[in-house]
Amino acid sequence: MKVGLLKDIKDGEFRTIMTPNEAAELVSLGAEVYVETGAGEGASFEDADYVKAGAKIAKDMKEIYATCDFVTKVKELEECEFDLLREGQIIFTCLHPAASKDEVDVLLKSKVIAFTAEDTHRYGSPNCEIAGKLGLLKGAEHLLRTNGGSGQLICGAGGAPAANILIIGAGLAGTGALQLAYGLGANITVMDINVKILRDLIERYPGINTMISNSANIKALMPNLDIIVNCVKWPKHRKDHLVTREMLSMMKKGSVIVDVSADVGGAIETYHHTTHENPTFVVDGIVHYGVDNIPGAASKTTSIAYAASVIEHFKSIVQNGVKEACRLNGYLRRSMTSYMGVLTHEETSAIQGREWVTPEEMLGLEEGTYSIAPKATSTSSKPTTCKK
Repeated sequence: MKVGLLKDIKDGEFRTIMTPNEAAELVSLGAEVYVETGAGEGASFEDADYVKAGAKIAKDMKEIYATCDFVTKVKELEECEFDLLREGQIIFTCLHPAASKDEVDVLLKSKVIAFTAEDTHRYGSPNCEIAGKLGLLKGAEHLLRTNGGSGQLICGAGGAPAANILIIGAGLAGTGALQLAYGLGANITVMDINVKILRDLIERYPGINTMISNSANIKALMPNLDIIVNCVKWPKHRKDHLVTREMLSMMKKGSVIVDVSADVGGAIETYHHTTHENPTFVVDGIVHYGVDNIPGAASKTTSIAYAASVIEHFKSIVQNGVKEACRLNGYLRRSMTSYMGVLTHEETSAIQGREWVTPEEMLGLEEGTYSIAPKATSTSSKPTTCKK
């Protein structure tokens, strides 16, 4: 199998989904690995490092798409890639398909076999942990007066109190933010809907406050908050919000909201995407940090962790083919977005109103013969019958 690594071209994206170490592993299995020139530079990996690993350097994305059976990168497809997809080609990247109708149209029309990488993680994505940590740091940075904030130092000082921080959501991103906030000496409240998780956090981080996550509890805290770090991935079918624009008037001017989840129309009503070059905007006196690829700033660390988390999927596809790899691993199977012109992603079906077929049926897998994984989201849509 010919495996191709693309250079990510999204603004402010410096990560790579495959370091030279993973390239060497695939080569050892008999795969031919092609790397677009410069694909690893943003994460401090040179073309020469990939060559030493046994990979071949391709001059551009067109060569990768024309040559390779399996194409991968970090972020979603850009419009300039749409016409390069080939029938039967395997695409593995963070597609975020439910939010991109045009992208899904192209995946179906081109009849590729597409996997959305964010749904493949058994233990959660390293990107989430790093996004939470960086989100907290960025919140602290933009709380400074020189960056548009109130001038509150996150850790306080002798005779001056530390910042009051609310972390919404205690998953990987939320606990990543908590680790740094705790180490810096902030006054922390963590909210979640799972009381057991909150009890566990109290034992691990003595002195923090915990509350059940809802708008009423958030309102009670808002007058004293300096930073809100939202780490809740809001279900795309919901039309309500945890933090509404009206609630912003309850916060102190110069306070900061960091939306790590980067959901337009999600938990933070006033959120919209920003970039690393222009990361913030102000609504009603409240600074919003809205970068939607926060981990890209720590590209080397993130790339090493992320590549290590997906390489087993790559190896299984190379060794076993798509059908058997999906049979053996339910997390890979649930991430299948499209298969030869048929939508196989439930959340995308629900959000975009499209018919879909389960990956199991599409692949012809009999019940009881395949590995099971929980659903990637709570969004539901009734599948249709495969028309082969």
